[in-house]
Amino acid sequence: MVLSKPASDSDLSMLATSASRYVRDSLPRYEMPENSIPKEAAYQIIHDELLLDFKPKLNLASFVTTLMEPECDKLIMESINKNYVDMDEYPVTTELHNRCVNMIAHLFHTPLGESEDAIGVGTVGSSEAIMLAGLAFKRKWQNKRKAEGKPYDKPNIVTGANVQVCWEKFARYFEVELKEVKVTEGYYVMDPAKAVEMVDENTICVAAILGSTYNGEFEDVKLLNDLLLEKNKQTEWDTPIHVDAASGGFIAPFIYPELEWDFRLPLVKSINVSGHKYGLVYAGIGWNIWRSKDDLPEELIFHIKYLGAEQSTFTLNFSKGSSQIIAQYYQLIRLGQEGYKNIMENCHKNAMVLKEGLEKTGCFEILSKDDGVPVVAFSLKNKKGSHDEFEVSEMLRRYGWIVPAYPMPADAQHVIVLRVVIRAEFSRTLAERLVHDITTVLHELEKLPPKVNSESKEFHVNVEENGSNGVVSKRKSDLETQREITTYWKNYVSAQKEIKRQKVMAS
Repeated sequence: MVLSKPASDSDLSMLATSASRYVRDSLPRYEMPENSIPKEAAYQIIHDELLLDFKPKLNLASFVTTLMEPECDKLIMESINKNYVDMDEYPVTTELHNRCVNMIAHLFHTPLGESEDAIGVGTVGSSEAIMLAGLAFKRKWQNKRKAEGKPYDKPNIVTGANVQVCWEKFARYFEVELKEVKVTEGYYVMDPAKAVEMVDENTICVAAILGSTYNGEFEDVKLLNDLLLEKNKQTEWDTPIHVDAASGGFIAPFIYPELEWDFRLPLVKSINVSGHKYGLVYAGIGWNIWRSKDDLPEELIFHIKYLGAEQSTFTLNFSKGSSQIIAQYYQLIRLGQEGYKNIMENCHKNAMVLKEGLEKTGCFEILSKDDGVPVVAFSLKNKKGSHDEFEVSEMLRRYGWIVPAYPMPADAQHVIVLRVVIRAEFSRTLAERLVHDITTVLHELEKLPPKVNSESKEFHVNVEENGSNGVVSKRKSDLETQREITTYWKNYVSAQKEIKRQKVMAS
């Protein structure tokens, strides 16, 4: 016999969430609530609010992996409660980390002996890896200058203006002058010759990018190495190179194996790579590999004993999850070189499909290269009635796509680009669909009035009014013009909805 009774406070967890008071009460946003709520309600409320996020798979602004196999997801959940820093307690996890370091080091042609272990570290991403690499270069340069009795208070680093913001963070946080090689229209990466010209006795290293954030292009590390070797010979300096291979480090070895950019070049002393980009792991894992022990000053390594056994650490943070390290090892052994090669080739082919589709519209100039990270960067050839790339980006959001628009770096800021990152989970079908939606957006822009440029105030409408002395010419204000455009837009949207409604009724 089933008995029913009014639900008391203790029975709230038995109610469906939609029947409880939690869906009608506003939850605290700035302070912790005084009382607990049922786990089902907490889950459902948070889950529902997160539905307002865009779909990660359609976020084409990001290089970060958004899809892994269920088996790897299972491993991640099984190890999510392990703190990597507890190496004595989790020795197998530490061993998997070291295997990853050695596999990646061999991928980058690190000159190791037959049984010699590679020198490297797992990080939370390439930003931390770059901080560690930069610190190693700075400390080694300072030690050399001290030994020579020379000033060591004004270190600098040479990069292109197209570097990722983490390089600016390193320079600012660790008091190193950042000397940037400006880009030019049509050449959006660091010019090796100009970079070497900027090197002086206080340069701790030159940073080259294997896969520019702006257009995916590889910088010419081989030419940089050769020019810097010559300058070092003339000046008796020993300025080294760091390669920021955050995006390209897991691409070049598989589809451009003959390209010399890594430890095959003698001046390359360290390389960072993002495991969570084309290493095919979820966000939260990066790697830095050093050429040899001599390139990582011993005084930067800490030896701790209070976790049960003596262990060495060289990271900016202490505690860190183990899941992404285990996921990286899974991908390395699951895919192998064959799997990575197939995935990178697919990414490249789908990038070419997208590029060719955009070229067929006749509306875009392609600013990315065929060889490099599978990125398609493109710009409008002719601004359609003063409409620009930012409007294209905004209108694509209505179709679910996140395609960023942004200016190029210093000395080419006037060039605005749209950029699509082709990741492993981006299929040819999606590439073709994106071309279709971009074409639709272009047609929609053609029907809209010109965009108001509030800074230059170039767009004005002249109207005539009857004055006391006859007809007077008057300019509409920017606000009046903007209101007129807004009204036009509302009418246009309403008309399109009516057309669709009539089509549905007719069918």
